[in-house]
Amino acid sequence: MVYQFSYRPISKKFTRPVITKHGIWEIRESVIIRLVDISGKVSWGEISPIHWFGSETLEQALNFCSQLPTEITPEIIFDIPDKLPACQFCFESALENLVEKHKSINYQNLTYSGLLPAGKPALDQWKTLWRQGYKTLKWKIGIDEISKEIKIFNSLIQKLPLAVKLRLDANGGLSYESTKLWLTTCENLENRIEFIEQPLPVDKFPEMLELSNAYNTKIALDESVSTLQKLEDYYKKGWQGIFVIKPGIIGSPSQLRKCCHQHQIDVVFSSVFETAIGREAALKLAAELSRNNRAVGFGINHFFT
Repeated sequence: MVYQFSYRPISKKFTRPVITKHGIWEIRESVIIRLVDISGKVSWGEISPIHWFGSETLEQALNFCSQLPTEITPEIIFDIPDKLPACQFCFESALENLVEKHKSINYQNLTYSGLLPAGKPALDQWKTLWRQGYKTLKWKIGIDEISKEIKIFNSLIQKLPLAVKLRLDANGGLSYESTKLWLTTCENLENRIEFIEQPLPVDKFPEMLELSNAYNTKIALDESVSTLQKLEDYYKKGWQGIFVIKPGIIGSPSQLRKCCHQHQIDVVFSSVFETAIGREAALKLAAELSRNNRAVGFGINHFFT
C-alpha cells in the first residue's frame, strides 16, 4: 500500500505561559501530517516534540519530513528510527486510522486530571476546574522556594474538597532533602495526594527507588521514562511504581502496546499540549492500555483559546 504524504508546521500561543522547572513555555509548535490512501481516505497525524523532555527537536522532525517522498509506504513508517519518537507516534497513529483491521477504541469513559497554574494562582484556579468536573488536579512544584510552596500547598489542601486527589509534579526540580521534606509533608495525606511526579533529576534513579520504598506517598517517573526505551530500561532496573507516559513523545504505539501487555505496569497517560489530532490518538491508547483507573493528564484545554 502506498500513501500520499504531506505536512505543515503549526504554532499556537498558550493563554497563559506554562511554567515548569525547565523554564517558561509560551508557544506550542508542532507539525501536522496528512496521509491519503488509494481510495481517497484521509488520515491526520501530529508531531509534538518536547526536546527538553527527551524527544527530538522540532527542527529534527521538520528535517525528517522534508526528506520523505510524497508517496510513502508502511515500511517507511515502521523504519522511523528511535531517535525520532514523536515522529514514530505521529506516523504510526495516522497509519492505524487507515488500516481497516485496526479496531476503534472508545475513550469517552476516561476521567481527566486538570492542570493547575504554578504558585498562588492555584488557590483560585482550582474552583474553576472543580466546577468543570475535575476530581484529580495536578500542581507544579520545585519552581519557588520550598518553604513558600509548602505554605501554598497547605492552604490548597485545606481549600480542596475531600473528593479531590492532588498530584504534585516537580519535573525533576527537587533535591534529595527537599524530596524527603515533600514526602514527609504528604505522608499523612495519602488519601489526598495521589503521587509526587519526578521529584529528582533523571540521573538520580537509585535515590528515587530508595525513597519510593521508604514512604507511603507514591512516586511516579515522568522525564525518566520519556521514551519507550527508557521505560523498559527502568522497569528492568526494578521500578514497581507509577510510570507517566506521554504518548506524543513515547515512540511507536505498537511497541508500547507490547510493553504494557508484557509487563502490566501501572501507568498514567499525560498530554504534551497537542492539538485535537494528537489528543485523539493519545486518548485511544490511554483507553486501551490504562490500568488502576487513574485519571489521564489531558485536562489542559484551558491553556489554549
